[in-house]
Amino acid sequence: MPVLVMKFGGTSVANLDRIRRAAKRVGVEVAKGYDVIVIVSAMSGKTNELVGWVGETSPLYDAREYDAVVSSGENVTAGLMALTLQEMEIPARSWQGWQVPVRTTSAHSAARIEEIPSENIMAKFAQGMRVAVVAGFQGVSPEGRITTLGRGGSDTTAVAFAAAFHAERCDIYTDVDGVYTTDPRIASKARKLDRIAFEEMLELASLGAKVLQTRSVELAMRYNVKLRVLSSFEEQSDDAGTLVCAEEEIMESNVVTGIAYSRDEAKMTLLSVADRPGIAAAIFGPLSDAGVNVDMIIQNISEDGRTDMTFSCPTDQVMRAEKALKDAVAAGQIEYQDLVADTDVAKVSAVGIGMRSQSGVAAQMFKTLSDEGINIKVIATSEIKISVLIDRKYMELAVQALHDAFKLEKAG
Repeated sequence: MPVLVMKFGGTSVANLDRIRRAAKRVGVEVAKGYDVIVIVSAMSGKTNELVGWVGETSPLYDAREYDAVVSSGENVTAGLMALTLQEMEIPARSWQGWQVPVRTTSAHSAARIEEIPSENIMAKFAQGMRVAVVAGFQGVSPEGRITTLGRGGSDTTAVAFAAAFHAERCDIYTDVDGVYTTDPRIASKARKLDRIAFEEMLELASLGAKVLQTRSVELAMRYNVKLRVLSSFEEQSDDAGTLVCAEEEIMESNVVTGIAYSRDEAKMTLLSVADRPGIAAAIFGPLSDAGVNVDMIIQNISEDGRTDMTFSCPTDQVMRAEKALKDAVAAGQIEYQDLVADTDVAKVSAVGIGMRSQSGVAAQMFKTLSDEGINIKVIATSEIKISVLIDRKYMELAVQALHDAFKLEKAG
């Protein structure tokens, strides 16, 4: 029988009533003739509670025990979902990561999936099991210890299973009914997309859209796994939600597909840095070693052998960046006059595969912001993305204005 992967997020399994609702959706797909692999998250709020308990018990915790504790939330959901399906007379069994096994690296709390053998679950399907309920977010290290994949890791689990089992599709059930042209809470004209290309979804996810975890989209693109994002709380049809697929499967689209934003950005500037070969490596090497996620980078015009270097990073990494750069000064790697951090900025981005073949997007974006009196602090571009840093107080205005300027309320 064909295999379908269905993933239910925390809000979709927040209590027993919602687990029953999710189980009914699974039953519909079983009735269509699918063998179903269900990936479940912990019940809403449970992971945060478990993380809090770990921190309260041991501020400098052992990462292996952290994983043992925080992975337990998914185990509970998997067991309850399997029991619910059994009550519906659907042959189901729960599986923890080590039972599959989901083989991962040893990087506790940030492990990466290396292999998912299909033999165990496929053997049970052959024996009459119709649903395998798998605890998401977790796996097993080469040492035999429980590992977790990082927050949002159940999305990655679902896509990895879809790839390993050559599933027909991977359905991600969440609290939104698809991927929108921008956040509907900010722009009332935001439109749900029927389809979006992997590359566009990857950019939107990395730029702040919270619908799918970035690693899950990377995996889907690599293995060409069709992803469908749906709501757990609305009646479904065969064309419900948003399909994330290869660019070739999209007939026509707007030049710009969506507007993304991130309010948790900081702009950091090193003043009067020596302008010499290797200075960029001397600055960004220590930042990389410290785990600082640098995004936009601008180097100003050199004057008298000195230059200013500006970059952006998440606001919660500012202190880490400052320490890494001060340590680099102490080690004699770099020198600068001052380090200025501006934590009151936001990043707004226009994304679309149509940018590859059509010019004028940047000009229109910059003119729109200018017309609204919004000053651009930093610009970064890629083949399908233009991002700007602006004052955070203008973020919502910028999103609304750009959504209107690119007429994203209309289908391409």
